[in-house]
Amino acid sequence: MTFHIRGLENEAFAPLFQMDEASLAALGAKRVVADAPDMYPCRIALQRVEEGEELLLLNHAHQTTPTSPYRSAGPIFVSRSAKTGSYRGELPPMLRDRLLSLRAYDANAFIVDAEVGEGEEVLRLIERFLANPDVAHVDAHFARRGCFAARIERA
Repeated sequence: MTFHIRGLENEAFAPLFQMDEASLAALGAKRVVADAPDMYPCRIALQRVEEGEELLLLNHAHQTTPTSPYRSAGPIFVSRSAKTGSYRGELPPMLRDRLLSLRAYDANAFIVDAEVGEGEEVLRLIERFLANPDVAHVDAHFARRGCFAARIERA
């Protein structure tokens, strides 16, 4: 089964990069500069940014169905210069070598299945979850910190 993973829309975050530090802080956001390579996973491009790149660390609601007890929001990084990444049938760079928690949801945003995996195992889990007709989408989270990584849907 083919799947699609698409990053968040960069236009939604562009105005935030124009804000000063006090305005960002009032929103619970913070401007950061990547101080090491391979450490800051951008949820727009779905890849880790280069050292020296400007990002925002902010809270993002990714599971928003109001009638679901699984409503959820959490911290994400977004890069100023990122273009929305799109991956069909493959994992984006930032998901290829990390332990992931995968949560399969039905159309009402209730968890149908969940598992952790890494590397090729993640691909098998995505295929298994999406083969279930009750599954509407799968959310990937970084297992160690629990942060939302990306949404996975049927292509």
